[in-house]
Amino acid sequence: MRMFLRKSRVGRDPLVLAMSGVRLGERLLQIGVDDPAVLGMLAAKTGISGHAAVVTLDDRGAERARAGIAGAGALADVAVTSDATLPFEDHSFDVVVVHGASGWLPALAADRRATLLEQVLRVTRSGGRVIVTEAGERSGVKAMLSPGPRRDERYEAAGGTAAAMQAAGFKPVRLLADREGLRFTEGLRS
Repeated sequence: MRMFLRKSRVGRDPLVLAMSGVRLGERLLQIGVDDPAVLGMLAAKTGISGHAAVVTLDDRGAERARAGIAGAGALADVAVTSDATLPFEDHSFDVVVVHGASGWLPALAADRRATLLEQVLRVTRSGGRVIVTEAGERSGVKAMLSPGPRRDERYEAAGGTAAAMQAAGFKPVRLLADREGLRFTEGLRS
């Protein structure tokens, strides 16, 4: 009976991988590290015809990123920034994925968060997109067993990540999904 109650994960990509829409040959920038294995899988999606880079806010995150990249057999540049500036040329990336499920994006000071999102806009090509992953609504048994990460009420009341992305210059911005405890917000650079 137990096997009928479980959902099969055979052949399913992690949700973050599926929601990012990263394709072979694209230039991908990832910021932050939630799950090193998923970070490595995303880097591998670009293939040898694309380019992958990762930026973390500390050396510990950089080591986790390198481990995930090596585990996936991918190639990616890894950089550490402490002041929210991105060490890349303007319009360098097709896709930027901001891994924020641990809650670090709302925890940044407002001016530092704005600087980071303005930098993301700067390095994203015209027509490129940014996907921000955050902790979302938990459902099912997970919601009953653990409440999940606390949300920053002031940040949410001010419009959350969607408002921060719009203020940085992304248009349009939309909520893609809130599933499996993750929220995905997408912004386009016109």
